[in-house]
Amino acid sequence: MFTIYKHEMKGYIKSLIIWASCVGGMGAVCILLFSSMQESMAGVSESFASMGAFADAFGMSQLSIATLKGFYATEVGTIHGLGGAMFAAVASANMLSKEEDGHTSEFLFSLPVGRGKAVLAKWSAIVSNILLFNLLCVGLYLLGITFLGEEMDFPNFLLYHAMQFLMQLEIAGICFCMSAFQKKNKLGLALGIVLFFYAYDLMARVIPDLTDYKLFSPFSYANAADLFSTGEIHAAAAVLGASVLAVCVAVAHTVYMKKDLAV
Repeated sequence: MFTIYKHEMKGYIKSLIIWASCVGGMGAVCILLFSSMQESMAGVSESFASMGAFADAFGMSQLSIATLKGFYATEVGTIHGLGGAMFAAVASANMLSKEEDGHTSEFLFSLPVGRGKAVLAKWSAIVSNILLFNLLCVGLYLLGITFLGEEMDFPNFLLYHAMQFLMQLEIAGICFCMSAFQKKNKLGLALGIVLFFYAYDLMARVIPDLTDYKLFSPFSYANAADLFSTGEIHAAAAVLGASVLAVCVAVAHTVYMKKDLAV
């Protein structure tokens, strides 16, 4: 089991470094640019806040982008939220289906490891990759904040990134479950699911009839503007997300245990 886990971690190390460097690097650069933009943003912050649906969608009506907290929530939060979700999809979408697509199922299951342990090892590799991705990104953000010398709302900073981790695990669980049903790699479909959830969350924030249903998007409980402005978790959405995660992983395990694998 550990051999499979180690193999998967080794196979995704380049992808992990590239994604964490790009997402974390972009976020860190935005943080460093804050000081040079702070004065000009102070004058337009109210204008952005009054832009109606646009301001509601991106959280500018809740926080002032002239403060580091507001700037981080609206700018860095958007980069990390979407980038992290896409990484979670990339890390999990092909985790099970690639064995059939690459015709390596026969080799994998010639090893003295049952299917159940193979699924557990692969899921463990996904969780480890997502955790490392977040640690690397947060490390880059903290370096930027330290270099900038500005005060940050660290309790809500940690709360936001904890909810981001849960959101990424939920998306990974959905894509992992999808992978168990597929015989071909469906990375495009996985990324499409992420973009659908993101677009749905934006629409639910500006369309009154969808407001009560925004919890169906994983982005609803991991929204930086909501968390930094209130300091409270959308409990119902978070519980739903954790439930979806557990069900998807359980379904993936059950399906893969009974699946007639192509070799």
